[in-house]
This record gives sequence, C-alpha cells and structure tokens, in this order.
Amino acid sequence: MVPQVSQEASEEIGEEQPVSANQPVSARALLSHRAFLFFLLSRSLSRFSSQIAAVAIGWQIYDLTGSAFDLGMVGLVQFLPTALLVFVAGHAADRFERKRVVQLCQLVEAATALYLGVITYLGAVSEVQIFVATFVLGIAGAFESPTTAALLPLIAPQGSLQRATAVASGAGQVATITGPALGGFAYAIAPHLAYAVMLLFWIFGMILTGFIRPRPQAVAKEGTSSDNIFAGVRFIRSNPAILGTISLDLFAVLFGGVTALLPIYARDILQTGPMGLGVLRAAPAVGALLMTTVLARHAITRHVGLRMFQAVIVFGIATIVFALSSWMWLSVLSLAILGAADTISVVIRFSLVQLATPDEMRGRVGAVNFLFINASNQLGQFESGVAAALLGAMPAAVLGGVCTIAVALLWMKLFPSLRQVESLE
Repeated sequence: MVPQVSQEASEEIGEEQPVSANQPVSARALLSHRAFLFFLLSRSLSRFSSQIAAVAIGWQIYDLTGSAFDLGMVGLVQFLPTALLVFVAGHAADRFERKRVVQLCQLVEAATALYLGVITYLGAVSEVQIFVATFVLGIAGAFESPTTAALLPLIAPQGSLQRATAVASGAGQVATITGPALGGFAYAIAPHLAYAVMLLFWIFGMILTGFIRPRPQAVAKEGTSSDNIFAGVRFIRSNPAILGTISLDLFAVLFGGVTALLPIYARDILQTGPMGLGVLRAAPAVGALLMTTVLARHAITRHVGLRMFQAVIVFGIATIVFALSSWMWLSVLSLAILGAADTISVVIRFSLVQLATPDEMRGRVGAVNFLFINASNQLGQFESGVAAALLGAMPAAVLGGVCTIAVALLWMKLFPSLRQVESLE
C-alpha cells in the first residue's frame, strides 16, 4: 500500500494505487490491539531510559570535568555510531527478525546501564568510562531506532498507520517531558539510582518486546539487487516523494533549530532565569503532545502532501514569532505551536515513507532517515549557535524561521509529486 496522489502526480511517480479497503480503527481500539500495546509500552520505556540517560550522563560528566566542551562531546560520541553504522543497521533490520534485533539492543542498553550504575556506586567512575558507555549506547540506538520504525507497519492494523504513528509519537512526547524530570529526581537521590531505573526500564522493555506478534516480515532474496546493503539509498534516490520527504526534514530542522538558543532567550531577552528556561524547553513538547491527541482521533485523510508543507511553513512562522517576542506568554505559545506543527509534519513524513517503502527495505530506508533526523538536530544546533555568535540571537532566530519557510516553498517546486500526495492509506 502506497500513499495516494492526484491524477497529475501519478504521471511522475507511477500509477495511482487504490485506497485500502480496511476501515481504520479508532485510537481506543488501537490501544486494545495487543501487539501495538506491547510495542507502545516497550518503545516508551526505551524512550524514558534514553531521556534519563541524557540527564544522568550529562550531569555526571560535567560534575567530573567541569568542562562545557566535554559536555558537548557526549552528544557527538552518541551520534557517531549512527553516522558510521547507518547502512549496517538498516541491513540488519531487513535481514533479521526485527523484534529480536530490538530485544538485543535493549539488552545491550540494559547491560550498559548496569555497568554505569555499578561503577558509579563503587565510586570508580571516570570520564573515559562514561564516554565508552555512551558510545555503546549510541551503537545500540543506531540499530534500535530504524528497526523499531520498520516494525511498526507490521504491527498497526491495516489502514491505521497514521493514527498508530500519532499515538506512538504522543507517548514519546510524554517521555520527553517527564523523562528528564524523573532522571534528575533519581540522580538527586543517588547518582547510581538513575542508572538503576534505566536498567529496569530497558529490561521490562525487552520483555514486552518479546510479547509482540507482528505480521510476517518480507525479506529480500540473497544475491538480488534489493538485498544490497546500499539498496535503501538507491530506492530513496529513485523515489521523488521519499527523497523530498527526507531531505525536507533535514533542511527545515537544520535552519529552524531555535531550541539551541533558548538559554540566551531565557536569560538575556525574556529575563526569566532557569525556571523560565524549563518552561520554554517544555513548551514544544506540550504542543506536540496536544497535537498527537488530536491526530489520534482525527487522522489527516486529504491533501496530506500539502498539509505537510503547510505544517513546515507554520513551523517557520512560529519560529519567527518566537524570535521577535519579548513577552513570556507569547514565546511559550509560539513554541507550543512550533511543536504542534512539527508533529503534523513528522506523522505525515513517517507514514508516507513507511507506506511507500517495500517491507524488505524499510530497515535500510529507515536507517537513512534516522541519520538525516539526527544530523539535522545536531547540525541545526551548531548552525544556530554559529549564526547567533555572528549576528546575535534574535537575528539568527529570525533568519532560521525565514530559511525554513523558504525551504518549504522551494521543495514544493522541486518535488511536485510530494506536494500532490492526496492520502496515505
């Protein structure tokens, strides 16, 4: 089943496919679907653990070294495995049983959390040990993320991938909002307690993954072109809609990385202090969570390609409003709208990519997509920081919003087949 496009677009990307005859289930019925419920719980526990790890490892490395450079290196060390293993991870997701790959990743993550907890409890922790453990977590994440993404279409009932994506995204936003607070609370009681919580969450996640009963997974025949480790890249390059979708995410987030400037806004422009910074950081996630609630009940059924571009444009406008705002309420509101718009774009992009990709290549295509997402986040923070250093925080944020809108308008011209996608399922 592939996304539906208008008659004009069908000439560019092939014949129009029929809409699924299966009736999509409601959000309530989706949560009663055992395979999806186990998937959702397992994924949420992994996301919680990752958020706790970000707080615990970041605080611990800064406590040990007092170096902002070392603190920044944590993100780089965790990102490197994604860049280095993108093709291997995607190939593994397509060659092996996906839920077993996810379980193995969760086991490695649990073992790493146990290691960090033990050396922290014994007082034998060092900077090098934390970086090595962070690199191992990065390796596991590089395999787990694309495999999990490729697993969802085999779990969601036919015709309900968009709604399933929205529900899963909402659960992820809950973890993003509450996970750091849980990690900080546990670390404040005892540093090793944070790692103990991570261990338990990953172990339970691994057990829940074992209960998932997905539909049979398609596997490319050995020796064929679709079995090649780089087949995902070739597929993306040959499919304008998918290439446009993935590259739109890369460049839109690259220029719209205003969250990197929030400390500057909180202290120098809005003058709210650390508490205000926490509110500003939570605002996009709150907006995203509210939007996922809406999308879980009311799926986007028409003009989905155009709606995706409109969401990116709203994202850019909200960024500009935030950049120019000197009122706390308006800044929080614009960030919440930014998060809501991003959620619409994410749900459509994920559903479109998954539905337009053959099952035997979803792991490799998902790995490339995951690399682009991570790269856009990391490079977006770097771009915002450099621009702020050269131009000032407010001009840099305004420029980022303008560039995001410009990218959306340009991509609408470069990828007309993507703009004309009519429906997903």
